[in-house]
Amino acid sequence: MIRPTRVEVDLDAIRHNVQMLKPPSAELMVVVKANAYGHGDVPVALAALEAGATWLGVALVEEGLALRAAGIAAPILLLSEIPPGAEATALEANLTPSLYSLDGLERLASAGAGSADVHVKVDTGMHRVGLHPPDATVGFLRHVLDVGLAVAGLWTHFARAEEDEPTTKEQLRRFLEVVDEVRAAGIDPGLLHAANSAATILYPEAHLDVVRVGIAGYGIRPGPGVGEDLDLRPALAWRSAVSLARRLPAREAISYGHRYRLERDANVATVPVGYADGYPRALSSRADVLMGGKRRRVAGNVTMDQLLVDCDDDDVAPGDEVVLLGRQGDQEVSADELADLLGTIAYEIVSTIGARVPRVYVG
Repeated sequence: MIRPTRVEVDLDAIRHNVQMLKPPSAELMVVVKANAYGHGDVPVALAALEAGATWLGVALVEEGLALRAAGIAAPILLLSEIPPGAEATALEANLTPSLYSLDGLERLASAGAGSADVHVKVDTGMHRVGLHPPDATVGFLRHVLDVGLAVAGLWTHFARAEEDEPTTKEQLRRFLEVVDEVRAAGIDPGLLHAANSAATILYPEAHLDVVRVGIAGYGIRPGPGVGEDLDLRPALAWRSAVSLARRLPAREAISYGHRYRLERDANVATVPVGYADGYPRALSSRADVLMGGKRRRVAGNVTMDQLLVDCDDDDVAPGDEVVLLGRQGDQEVSADELADLLGTIAYEIVSTIGARVPRVYVG
């Protein structure tokens, strides 16, 4: 590394979170899509499997191929149907397809899938992807079996598990009703899974055969107050260092647009990180970073490669550590804090940290 900006990922925290979240009576899938929510897919996957996870989940065929190229042999579920033309590639890599459309089924069968295992997704209320209406499931599964594929799983996804109990329980009721219909038709649905992070924490009745843990595995709560009684540990810290420090007089305006004006003489630090690294420009003059164990305000517009920090009268020098996300002393800037400032969710904060920020692993 040449530039001091980096993300540090604590793999012991990943292992700990997996152990905290795994139900005693169900398998655990760790979702490592989007480069493991910005944490690094291969190191996170290996740590999670060491800690007791038995499945991995990805969104893209390319994500599954990267895990296989790293030598990971564990079952990997593709959470969406395979894009046209990629069926043979996915099957050769032993990625488990999800199916929910006749077109997807026909393409998979035409690719010479043989008796490949598939998981069929049922739409019980998310209305993003999945078989809809749910009562079409038995007929669809018969098509799956007729072309020689093996039904190895049946699953659904909750829309509001972190915030709405009635909706979540209604989705679970619909799903279990489908399961009963499938079994009554003489079809084995295979592994049943419905619970995301929030449902894994809040609804033991939704654990079924496998739980699919995403954000909670990284130590970030899936919603306000969800998992407060669990010792989840954030795995990611984002650090940099001061590249330049100078004293500027009161009333001086700084950064693009001169939208931040110093109220007094102050020490101002330049930090080599910007919106091209995934630090949102919308945090300009709103977010705090940690320096010397204190909160300091990002001063003026975040630029593509750098930002400025108002350090008041505190001494500051090149090389001083700057924490953009994580802990320093007894202070912490969390992903939830930054998300609240932006009106978004913590998922977006960590998963959009750019690829040009190197990941460093501890634990």
